[in-house]
Amino acid sequence: MKKVLVVLLVVFSMVMISCSTHVHTVGNGPQTGQTETARQWFILFGLVPLNSVDTGAMAGGAADYQIQTQTSGLDIIIGIPASYVTVSSRTVTVTK
Repeated sequence: MKKVLVVLLVVFSMVMISCSTHVHTVGNGPQTGQTETARQWFILFGLVPLNSVDTGAMAGGAADYQIQTQTSGLDIIIGIPASYVTVSSRTVTVTK
């Protein structure tokens, strides 16, 4: 029973650690708090993008905003069955 608990703890830790986030601040950063979110899709384990997410268009011409790209828990859940066909995703959020 103790070995099963250790294995579950290690698997849970790996899943939680793999939720990576990158934040890029443009200008003075977000001013109004408005957000727009899009999902970016890839095949072949992230080598070939399936769609293009235009963060400049998502910012709507704002001079000050923040771009956050992350592999969230939802992206991991989507990726579990989709990994059989090598499809993965990540979430892109622009905050004005």
